[in-house]
Amino acid sequence: MKPPAHAVSIDLEVPFHDVDGLRIVWHGNYLKYLEIGRTALMRECGLDWAEIAGLGFGLLVGEVRVRYTFPLRYGDKFRVTTWCADLHHRIHLAFEIQNLTHSRRSARGHATLVSTDGQGNLLFETPDAIRDRLSK
Repeated sequence: MKPPAHAVSIDLEVPFHDVDGLRIVWHGNYLKYLEIGRTALMRECGLDWAEIAGLGFGLLVGEVRVRYTFPLRYGDKFRVTTWCADLHHRIHLAFEIQNLTHSRRSARGHATLVSTDGQGNLLFETPDAIRDRLSK
């Protein structure tokens, strides 16, 4: 699936501390890259952590899935692109990591975020205040 026009991208470079002995990015670090992409998207929508808390809500990661397709290696330049795939009951984000050094997709993934009230109690739907900002 190709990222839509409203997707948010951030360009990065693989640091040495993210690779294993073969200088390939350890698979768990891709989750960190997805989190960087999620943060960029949320900030673009005016929903950084402080803004969400200011609205009286919180967001928790409920599920993450990653499919690895081409390795990132030490020094590779890459782009993390993130977009909202669905906002109905939960926030479903989609991700793509593009290896810019080799012009190949390195991974794609999905994350589900669930909303809480200010006390951390699970909400069954994404609050309108959050949904409205993400749908712009």
